[in-house]
Amino acid sequence: MSLDTVAEDIKDDARERAERIERETDERVDEILADAESDADDIIAEREDDLDSRIEQEREQKLSSAKLEAKQKRLEARRDSLADVRDRAEAAVADISGDRREELTRELLDDAAGEFDDGPVTVYGRDDDAALIESIVADYDGFEHAGSVDCLGGIVAESDASRLRVNNTFDSVFDAVWDEELKAVSERLFQQ
Repeated sequence: MSLDTVAEDIKDDARERAERIERETDERVDEILADAESDADDIIAEREDDLDSRIEQEREQKLSSAKLEAKQKRLEARRDSLADVRDRAEAAVADISGDRREELTRELLDDAAGEFDDGPVTVYGRDDDAALIESIVADYDGFEHAGSVDCLGGIVAESDASRLRVNNTFDSVFDAVWDEELKAVSERLFQQ
């Protein structure tokens, strides 16, 4: 074998090895690219899922907030409506006049008088009702009209001897009735 043949065999071997290395490198590059593309697709899918989940969560939060705000506005409107009804009802009670006012005031004083065993009993009422209360109190022994109290009508009676105070004002009766009937009033106003 000549030196040229040996050199040629070495060159052929080197070429074959280079081609094999190049093929293996190309295959390895193709594998790496395929893995990278697969990983990229997985990452993109994961991010899309995460983004979809975040969008859905944010949508749910905004929807929940909107529902809560709407509910609060409804409740506020109902409170305002009930307050308006109450104000109008109180005004109607304050405007009771004539025989009806005297009859109610007398009933409230009769009820309060049953609470006192001994006198003297002082009676207070609305300033505008002073003459009415004085005329009613004149029918009771040991009772006297002693001045005014801020109320819609009715009386407040008290005795130092028995250390008792009875609040029989239109306000106290109205408050008790309002509390008892609030649910019915609300249902009637806001029938659903």
